[in-house]
Amino acid sequence: MFTQFFGNYLLQQQLVSPEHLSEVLLTMKDTRPQIGMLAINAGLMTAVQVEKAHYEQQKADKRIGDVMVDMGYISRADVEKLLKTQPAGHIVLGQALVNSGYMTTSQFEQALNSYKTENSISDADFSSENDASAQRLVRNFYNFNSINGSGYMTGYVSLLFKNLIRFIGSDFTPMDARALMGALSACAAQRIEGGLHALTIIDADASSMIEFASRFTNEHLTAEDDYTHACISNFINLHNGIFAGSMANEEGLRLNLESQRFYERFDMSELSNACVIPVCFSFGTVNFIISM
Repeated sequence: MFTQFFGNYLLQQQLVSPEHLSEVLLTMKDTRPQIGMLAINAGLMTAVQVEKAHYEQQKADKRIGDVMVDMGYISRADVEKLLKTQPAGHIVLGQALVNSGYMTTSQFEQALNSYKTENSISDADFSSENDASAQRLVRNFYNFNSINGSGYMTGYVSLLFKNLIRFIGSDFTPMDARALMGALSACAAQRIEGGLHALTIIDADASSMIEFASRFTNEHLTAEDDYTHACISNFINLHNGIFAGSMANEEGLRLNLESQRFYERFDMSELSNACVIPVCFSFGTVNFIISM
């Protein structure tokens, strides 16, 4: 989740364009961070030192790790440790941006350090993504204070992003929440009743609906039909079921899930205290409308 919000941070700082970010999200699965990027993230080297090492490597027939050791930037033990590191998503994203020429190593270093400082994020948060840190990140980004039950909303959205990563894919960027406008067509929805009243809707264009459903079912779907609609609805039901279980265990709150439905048209005038959270995947934008 911290990686996905880092992508949004890069957009807000105008360091990358939405088109370039969407493009590199598609290449991340085939990107392996170089040792210099890992060293920057670990605080062992600066971007300037990494760039100097790469310059020196061009003049010598040596591996980049050996050059860094020879220049006194890091130790042999550091190199071996970095090579065994399982890179976090934000490092892969940074490497993909640098490989594509959309950012320099120095720009990535500065952006990453600023992002960590402004959001009080540690390196451990990127790897563990503990609930408290994740909810703090969501709370700071969306500021749900004006919504009744803002604490529940923060927990709900934090869990939503985790479930998107788990069941759909990590190649997305959360965008700023916006107000409701007009009626919706072709959307999936489910209500939660009991100790908490909520409504969740998924809205997207046809191609995004098809790809979202394809990923959820691990099938190659080609048409927006009843099966695709059912798959979208089932994702909402799964997510809400996990949320209900969490609320029962942590809050002692008993929640009932109504049957999920797919609407050809949904009148949003009946909704209050709701917001739209656009999530930009590499395949398109999926809107999550949440009312509590």
